[in-house]
Amino acid sequence: MTQVAHSCRGSACETHGILVTVEPRYLPSHSDPATGRYLFNYRIEIMNNGTERVRLRSRRWTIVDADGERHEVQGMGVVGHNPVLGPGEKFEYSSFAPLQTQWGTMEGAYVMQREDGTTFEISVQRFYLVGPHQ
Repeated sequence: MTQVAHSCRGSACETHGILVTVEPRYLPSHSDPATGRYLFNYRIEIMNNGTERVRLRSRRWTIVDADGERHEVQGMGVVGHNPVLGPGEKFEYSSFAPLQTQWGTMEGAYVMQREDGTTFEISVQRFYLVGPHQ
């Protein structure tokens, strides 16, 4: 696993030749701080810098808010897709994370599958969800 220099809130990490870059942002128009609702968007790019064709099978997230409350999220694919990436190909998607605090962190992993059926895990380095006044 190789960490790549990135913005102070986003992250970039390459594992087994797969580079995952994350760019988070706060969505003030969809948030209501008075009621403890903070909504964040994050854009992810998955780039296959390796030599093998791979398919994204599942994801796992750990979300921690400013109060230290942890939430584990697991599921198949991403945003309804199981993208297949050949060498040099990339897949991009956006998703959302609601928090009850002004800031938090997310990190996780994707399970990828090679054409021969073997699987491996790639890391999504910690990134920061930062709301107003942070």
